[in-house]
Amino acid sequence: MSTVTATPAGPRTYNPAPTSAARNSLTMVRRNLRHARRYPAMTISLVSMPIAMLLLFNYVFGGAMAAGTGGGSSGDYLQYLVPGILLMAVGAGVLPTAVGVSVDMTEGIVARFRTMPISGSSVLTGRAVGAVIQTLLSIVLVIGVAFLVGFRSGARPLEWVAAAGLLTLMSAALTWLAVALGQLVKAPEAASSAALPFSFLLPFLSSAFVPFDSMPDWLRHFAEWQPYTAFIETLRGLLLGSEIGKFGPLAVGWGVAITVLGFLWSRSLFRRAASR
Repeated sequence: MSTVTATPAGPRTYNPAPTSAARNSLTMVRRNLRHARRYPAMTISLVSMPIAMLLLFNYVFGGAMAAGTGGGSSGDYLQYLVPGILLMAVGAGVLPTAVGVSVDMTEGIVARFRTMPISGSSVLTGRAVGAVIQTLLSIVLVIGVAFLVGFRSGARPLEWVAAAGLLTLMSAALTWLAVALGQLVKAPEAASSAALPFSFLLPFLSSAFVPFDSMPDWLRHFAEWQPYTAFIETLRGLLLGSEIGKFGPLAVGWGVAITVLGFLWSRSLFRRAASR
């Protein structure tokens, strides 16, 4: 049974009995998904940005940029482009997640949650899982549009499952990073700026649009080893049958490392805020 205690200065707080963290997290997931449904602006931007980039690069720049991928037609460039756009769809989820966490932290709802008999970690877990679900749904829509404009994949079912797992790993990694960024900054506007390099800049400095070996030496080395390139090249190998090589282990390593570090950083910031 939960008990209520009063502190000499400040409001009464709950000392909850042990409860199911999984049940609490599921409640928070439902809360975040309902919030996204009621305020769809961020969700629309999450989906529209990668679709707009897909259409722009395919129909406006496709013919010119096909030369950068070894020649061929704009249709060949579409095959090259789609895996990069899917990773951009994952990166696009960083911004609304960071802003949403910042809003929760600054508007007092998290302070109210802390007074309730619920697992503290469920607040963060619910936000992260809800964001991953939204991102994966947006990826499904992007894949649908890609097939409508001519993308084709010869991947077998097992390779599609591996691609889905890879996208989920990248989504989880960037989501936990976004949760940490949302707690680190002091205002939603700052959260938007902090998330911008991960949602927009890094994809352009990868092999999403042109091969990294066509870049200047000083940029090529960075592009080759950064997380986005590892995930994009692995996804290309799974969906298009190109060589994966070192990028498969590199993608998994980056994904696990960023997920763990983002989770630990988020939890540390959350506990530090609770102790103030």
